[in-house]
Amino acid sequence: MEYIRRHLERKVTELGRAFCAVLVTGPRQSGKTTMLKKLAEEEGVGRKYVSLDNLKTRRQAKEDPEDFLKKYAPPVIIDEVQYVPELFTYIKIHIDEHHEKGAFWLTGSQVFSLMRGLEESLAGRIAVLSMAPLSQREIAGEENLPFIPDFDKYLKKKGGVSALSQGDIYKRIWTGSMPNIVSDPEMTSEDYYNEYVATYLQRDIRDLSGNIDVLRFADFMSVAAGRVGQLINYTAMAQDAGITLKQAQDWINVLETMGIVFLLHPFSNNNLKNTVKKSKLYFYDTGLVSYLTDWESPEILERSPMAGALLENYAVSEIRKTYINEGMRPHMYYYRDTDGEEIDLIIRNGECLYPVEIKKTGNPDKRITRRFSIIEKSTYKRGISAVVCTAGELCSFDRENLIMPVWLI
Repeated sequence: MEYIRRHLERKVTELGRAFCAVLVTGPRQSGKTTMLKKLAEEEGVGRKYVSLDNLKTRRQAKEDPEDFLKKYAPPVIIDEVQYVPELFTYIKIHIDEHHEKGAFWLTGSQVFSLMRGLEESLAGRIAVLSMAPLSQREIAGEENLPFIPDFDKYLKKKGGVSALSQGDIYKRIWTGSMPNIVSDPEMTSEDYYNEYVATYLQRDIRDLSGNIDVLRFADFMSVAAGRVGQLINYTAMAQDAGITLKQAQDWINVLETMGIVFLLHPFSNNNLKNTVKKSKLYFYDTGLVSYLTDWESPEILERSPMAGALLENYAVSEIRKTYINEGMRPHMYYYRDTDGEEIDLIIRNGECLYPVEIKKTGNPDKRITRRFSIIEKSTYKRGISAVVCTAGELCSFDRENLIMPVWLI
């Protein structure tokens, strides 16, 4: 399969020159190991590789972590390091003795459990990066642009990004952005996600919580997938999945920990009253959502009641990727109040707020932009807004309100 260059490569290389250890976290099959192996090959220093997915290797690392690190001495890639948190102390000892930049490249698929171990032993010695499935700019072979509505920037940087029809956009949404699907034309979405859910996700679910009913959890994932772009209602999700309220809350946390979903939190400000407090739910990969909600083709999906929600999920996920692929924390929120006023997405950059609305249309109505005036009541400045949609080209309503094709993000 052809290797697709990742935007995160630059940050790994850059941080490897500044830190003794670099950790790349992200969901299974998102390309963490493939990227680090490619960088190691180009680095040309004979960096070793070891995976703790291998049970025999994992046992050796757990039973004698000191000897394990002698066997796999730096420079080294240690894959799925979350399985042996005992290694963190010995990695710290090695770093403190040798101060060798870029000595350890680590990967992990369970983000929050990893962070707890790191805070205890490797604080200040390790750089942590997140990797998501492929972005559409990575697929196109174009440079990354952390998303801010800016007409001139996107006009100049369109590069080789080709305009997509609405049908093409839904084909991309339905197919998904996992590297194995994108780089292998013989791989079907059905075959890939069958294996992905049955093998990788279920194994990680058991690792995170051995008492989880895996089949019921799979049903819960389908319930969650059917609610993308909506406010999280744990009670309703629990009822639909036949589980308890606490299980629904815990299982969303499990999906977050696995890097499968992320939450968009509400924007609040002292000057904005009566704002809704619940978070909204999104998946990183819309192909997984399409599989879990059982849409048989992109054409059926495009005509379905979920078409708007999945376009919103796709746009929000792509925007989020533009930040994490730069090693940046995405300051992304949504707005909704008890009067029914709503903004799909608000991006905070410094003292400015950039409002974004996402619509399944190629010809959006300028009246959409009226709701953006809500931001002017906050203590932040209002930046340029964007209506992200299926338009065929970048254009604008006026100087303050852009029409942004979703394929250009």
